[in-house]
Amino acid sequence: MEYLNLDREKTSHTVKELNILLADYHLYYQKLRNFHWNIIGNSFFYLHEKFEEMYDDAKLKVDEIAERILTLRYQPISNYSDYLEQSNLKESPSDITDDKMVKTLLKDHGTVLKQMRKVVEAADAAGDEGTIDLIGAYIRELEKTSWMLDAWVMKTKETHKVL
Repeated sequence: MEYLNLDREKTSHTVKELNILLADYHLYYQKLRNFHWNIIGNSFFYLHEKFEEMYDDAKLKVDEIAERILTLRYQPISNYSDYLEQSNLKESPSDITDDKMVKTLLKDHGTVLKQMRKVVEAADAAGDEGTIDLIGAYIRELEKTSWMLDAWVMKTKETHKVL
């Protein structure tokens, strides 16, 4: 790992947090597939398409996170039993309403964002700008997606706060 000019011991903490994020993204990806397959009702066309867009994005992030771990010369976790054990997320039932699906995803976004910030904190302590840059972009993207989903669940009569 000399070519990266990173301290292996400090980087090990970053990798630990990245592996948890990898587990989170695997459960998040599968939850999105679950919701995509099982959405019904008036929101079907919009949410069916939106969930597919979101799981396609999650699939790319799973690969990028694993490749970042490999770049740091560690091995990413790769068994579902490990994902279930290490993830901050839990599985969801298939027979829930569209509103509950979106609220579940918003809750998960908060959890994933918290984990991303742990990765950034560990990477910062290790001087790992590459990981900070990767995860910083993920944070920005997930915050925007969260804003959009939150706007979807808002009641029409609700408004933004004016300063």
